[in-house]
Amino acid sequence: MYDKELLADKLTQVSDALDRVARRFAGINSANDFLDSEKGLDMLDGICMMLIAVGENFKAIDRMTEGKFLEQYPKVNWRGVKGIRDVISHQYFNIDAEEIFYICSQDLEQLQATVEKMIQNI
Repeated sequence: MYDKELLADKLTQVSDALDRVARRFAGINSANDFLDSEKGLDMLDGICMMLIAVGENFKAIDRMTEGKFLEQYPKVNWRGVKGIRDVISHQYFNIDAEEIFYICSQDLEQLQATVEKMIQNI
């Protein structure tokens, strides 16, 4: 069995990080917005840092629950959520702004809703 309090803390950290990503992404209308100015690059950097933290926490959650917790929420591509952490961390100078834009515009809302549901279910 796993520590539910620790799990709730990690999920709250994830939720806070996803809120930051959403706030930073609010003014971005295309992948080029990340690349066209220093402010855009700063937003890309900040978003990537939060995506690394999110992926790292989900890897830890998966380990501490022996893979049983995340599988209860099959609507999320957990392999992708955890994997983006590795891609950003190891290929930082080759980050694809289009991919980060896609993640932020298409995947974050569902992920945040799932995280909130997870917290409620603990």
